[in-house]
Amino acid sequence: MKKTLSILLFFITSIGIFSQSIDEPFSLKKMKKDLKTFKQIRLKANSGLYKYRAKEQIDSIYSWAKKEINTLSTYRDFYNLISTLTDYEGSLHNNTLFPDKKYKAIKNEKYGYFPFPIKIIENKTLLNFQTEKIPLGAEIITINNREIKDIIPDTYKFYTTDGINKTGKQIGINRSFSIYYRYLFGLENEFKITFKTKNSDTKKSIIIESIGYAEYKINFKNRHSKAVDRLQYTHLNENEIYSYNQLSNNIGVLTINSFSIGDNEESTEHRTYKKWLDSTFIHIKNQGVKNLIVDVRNNGGGTDPNDVITYSYLTSRKFQESKQVWISFNKIPLLKYYDSSIPPFLRPLGVGKFNRYFQKRFPNKKNANYFINKETNEMKSRASNENAFTGNIYLLISPRVASAGSLFAAMVTGNQNTTTIGEETMGGYYGHNGHTGFGYILPKSKIVTEFSIENIEQDVPKKSNQFYNRGIIPDYNVKQTFDDFLNNVDTQMNFTLKLINENKQH
Repeated sequence: MKKTLSILLFFITSIGIFSQSIDEPFSLKKMKKDLKTFKQIRLKANSGLYKYRAKEQIDSIYSWAKKEINTLSTYRDFYNLISTLTDYEGSLHNNTLFPDKKYKAIKNEKYGYFPFPIKIIENKTLLNFQTEKIPLGAEIITINNREIKDIIPDTYKFYTTDGINKTGKQIGINRSFSIYYRYLFGLENEFKITFKTKNSDTKKSIIIESIGYAEYKINFKNRHSKAVDRLQYTHLNENEIYSYNQLSNNIGVLTINSFSIGDNEESTEHRTYKKWLDSTFIHIKNQGVKNLIVDVRNNGGGTDPNDVITYSYLTSRKFQESKQVWISFNKIPLLKYYDSSIPPFLRPLGVGKFNRYFQKRFPNKKNANYFINKETNEMKSRASNENAFTGNIYLLISPRVASAGSLFAAMVTGNQNTTTIGEETMGGYYGHNGHTGFGYILPKSKIVTEFSIENIEQDVPKKSNQFYNRGIIPDYNVKQTFDDFLNNVDTQMNFTLKLINENKQH
């Protein structure tokens, strides 16, 4: 009897585990219901729907989705479809998330994952792991007879960026390629990898066994490039958030790796940071520093007003955080789908407080949109700090720079005394959707769709080399070279120091 009961329990448990697989069948009826709901949510709540895409373009991709859905059969297929629609809008704050049970099942998968981290260098997909089977830095050509040049663009949908930016997607791909590959093609037992080494056109092939999700995460932690890119993928220690180093009498380096420095301007962390900024820039002024390198390459954002307070030490103009901000509703729409622990039937009873908050913050209606109160901090006129730096600014940027990080970088880039160096950021120059994040749960799949509801126009000057639907474009596009990748050399910092020296001589 005990044996029979154990077998029955195992069978029931196995069914429960299997039912959470993203590869399981998912009915067309449920897909169509969720697609319709998803579109409703975007139309009614998402102010960024038409930020970078014309209405005709949005209509066109939904027409495509309506046809495409008839060819789909699994939960994973549907997740890919929703991810495509989400990414197409062009907002780095857009997310498509599996429900908790599905994600837990993914993390427990013991096979099916590509074993090695990769890194995109010089537009090539390189092995970013020390292994005996394939040389470090080998260029991957195919995986299971699929061309890597076709695979990589297919993964773009899983890591959203502003506008049509592509560089920022490398942050996600370099970290999660194995996971994205699994989302695209399912679980595969083994991988036939075709590769070639530098300075050789000879292609070699090897077959390796797959590994599990947890094992891949360990491999990523042990990636070759960790010495250079660790801060892009980790929780920062307190002493890693900001720092200042003086390299010589003429050169200082201000590093701001995050603007997550307290929840608001009353917090202890923010006040400490503000005092540190003031003492640092007094020191810079007293030392007569002429060249200031501002390094925000690891800055993925944070909280107000840390970004604008920092900018006040790097400008001579009056400025404000935003020129305008608006949302597309004055009452939270589609409450029954809102991502909340409160039961749907109780939500209308408690939503009044939140609606009043939005109506106070966005009181001005114009063309069906609601614009922000001019008395808010975002619209506040700010003056440059009396200790503001007035010499040459060299701003270092990367694809990691986003949200408050890219807002700050855009404002600094707009200065006449700034030279911007590095790679295009994932966050936009002229604006982004940010501040307040919303989440909705699709009723049948339970997929969570997240986005920021505030459409922001940043207070930056128009520049001929900056584009509305792109990230911040550097004056000098400097990428890590293959040799510097192998040796974990900071290509951009070396370039900047050389440029400062050349400018000094001239």
